[in-house]
Parts: sequence; C-alpha cells; structure tokens
Amino acid sequence: MKAKEIKAFTDKELKEKLAEEKLSLTKLGLSHAISPLENPMRINHTRKAIARLFTESRKRKIAASSAQ
Repeated sequence: MKAKEIKAFTDKELKEKLAEEKLSLTKLGLSHAISPLENPMRINHTRKAIARLFTESRKRKIAASSAQ
C-alpha cells in the first residue's frame, strides 16, 4: 500500500483499513507460530502498512487541531 493510496482514503476508510490490517497481522502471527508461512516477509509488509496508516491518521489529527 502506497502513501498516495492512503492519502486518498476518507477518515472512516482509514480507520476501517487500520482495523483490517491489525486483524491481518494478528492472523499472520498466529499462522506463523503454528506453521511457517510461505512468505514470512508479509508480516513485515503488514506492519509497515499499519505504520503508514497510523502516520496518516496522526497527520490528519494534527492538521485538524492546528486549524482550530
């Protein structure tokens, strides 16, 4: 997921995507603990996607508070 794609999300979509990615990370972690994943780098990609979503969410909160 690219930064451009994330910036195009509405606030509601951003929260939904963040929740979806967190759930995905949990499932990947559990699956990896039981049996090795074919591509364990998916865990890192998911973590980075969550970080990007958090960053965009934080930018929007800061922009909203500074606008007031």
